[in-house]
Amino acid sequence: MQKTKIFIGILAAVIIIILLWVYFSDKGSSSNIVKVPVEYGKFQIDVTTTGELEAKSSEKILGPMGLRNFRIWQIKIEDIITDGTVVDSGEYVASLDRTDLVNKMKDMELDVEQFETQYTKTQLDTTLEMRTARDNLINLKYNLEEKQIVVDQSIYEPPATQRQAKIDLDKANRNYTQTIENYKVILEKAEANMKEVSANLRKARQEYNQMLQLLDQFTIYAPKSGMVIYRRNWDGQKQGIGAQISVWDPIVAELPNLKEMISKTYVNEIDISKIKTGQEVKIGVDAFPDKKYTGILTEVANIGQQMPNSNAKVFEVIIEVNDYDSILRPAMTTKNEIITAVIDSVQYLPIECVHTNDSLTYVFISGLRKQVLTGATNENEIIIKAGLETGDMVYLVPPEDPESYRLVHLDPAIVEKVKTQEKKPIEDEAPADDTLKMRREMMKNMSPDEIEKMKKNRKPRGNREQK
Repeated sequence: MQKTKIFIGILAAVIIIILLWVYFSDKGSSSNIVKVPVEYGKFQIDVTTTGELEAKSSEKILGPMGLRNFRIWQIKIEDIITDGTVVDSGEYVASLDRTDLVNKMKDMELDVEQFETQYTKTQLDTTLEMRTARDNLINLKYNLEEKQIVVDQSIYEPPATQRQAKIDLDKANRNYTQTIENYKVILEKAEANMKEVSANLRKARQEYNQMLQLLDQFTIYAPKSGMVIYRRNWDGQKQGIGAQISVWDPIVAELPNLKEMISKTYVNEIDISKIKTGQEVKIGVDAFPDKKYTGILTEVANIGQQMPNSNAKVFEVIIEVNDYDSILRPAMTTKNEIITAVIDSVQYLPIECVHTNDSLTYVFISGLRKQVLTGATNENEIIIKAGLETGDMVYLVPPEDPESYRLVHLDPAIVEKVKTQEKKPIEDEAPADDTLKMRREMMKNMSPDEIEKMKKNRKPRGNREQK
């Protein structure tokens, strides 16, 4: 009898322990369930990108002009003030490497000295040659006069002697006349030689003076007041100290117009079909999270490009910032929400609530797996076309044993009715399978507290109408 009572007592204790374990286990599992309501109102579809602020227009700070005249194709930035420095007009900005130009100036100095020597030598040779020619003319003139005297004195001589005297006079006269003509040619030649060496010397001196003037341009000054921003080269790197500038693009830095800003961003090829010029954009700046701005999409690239170290193809998009704020600076990181569509009066849920299995889309609600008909999605939510009512509480994450939940299919008539009522398909509607899978994978290892925190930190919707 005593053994029976002990056995019954032990059995009762075991049963109580099992019941308590089941009770607290169920209680703990129920605490893991996070539910969210089906909301109703305006549904905004947007594409979110990260961009960088730039000035819409800027004053170019140029390097030396005319370097190609001396066959200098590239020069290095030897020194430049800090990026973002505010300067007044005429203040120092940068200095460039003078090595190539100085070496060419040394060569030109030698050329100038050589042309000066050649000029002096030609001048002396010409002087000596002309002096000799003039002396020869004087001597020939004296000889002509002597021959004339002989002719005058030969009137008392025999005719043969007179004839010989006249012949000598004619020869002297002809020789004198020819020498005068030769003198003119020699004079013209001397003048041409002097002009040639003079032109060479003048050209060398002119080039040297141009080099001197060009050398002064290697110290760069601000053309007007503003903030100095480094130029970026083809791979996006800033052109600071040590960067090369070419004669075809001699921009050392820029003075941006901070009153008109743009955000340059890139949209992936999956979302580019949604993007069009004229769309409104909400702009946030990482440096000032409390500040919000508006913008308008003004340019969309027709041809995509590949991002470095990635296989992703992106398209460049330019967004013009509508608002002016003195705190905005070039190169600040922006978060751009490009509004591609706004749909009025629809039901929507967090995208994590919706699950897919083959062609079936469903949610967990009140112990059921309920099939739903979904529509367009944005970054966080998805439209529910049929299957739920506004205010229904839907599981944010799947329960522990989802297969135990009874599946409730949508009435085919309701599905057909919804499809019939859709007069115009939404261009931005796209399958949410990939997004859902990514969200589910991310939430598998999250604790209930982390899930609840994620729910509280969801992106607010300023234009959301709740019912």
